[in-house]
Amino acid sequence: MKAIFAAALLAVSVAACSRQVEVQTAPMPQSTATLHVMNNLTQAINVYVISGGQDIFLKQVAARGQEGISVPGIAAGSSVNLRATTADGTKTYTKDNVVLTAMYHWELP
Repeated sequence: MKAIFAAALLAVSVAACSRQVEVQTAPMPQSTATLHVMNNLTQAINVYVISGGQDIFLKQVAARGQEGISVPGIAAGSSVNLRATTADGTKTYTKDNVVLTAMYHWELP
């Protein structure tokens, strides 16, 4: 009985090992857009990208500072809206229908 079971197990193992496996490469990731923000204001700003009606906070840029900000989940060539709000919330700057490139430059104000 054990011999029959062992023979059956061996046959199943050999059949399972002889399967062909197809290997494919993963799809190439979409190139990520980058936003270069130049803040000429005297206070920090919070930078957002609006895509598909959803606000995505990117980063706070220091007063009189500049940052290169990767825009996660947004491929280069996508059309979005940009928004920057002063850290105290008193002023908001927007730029609509922006086609993001590998490096899109936005200077405020």
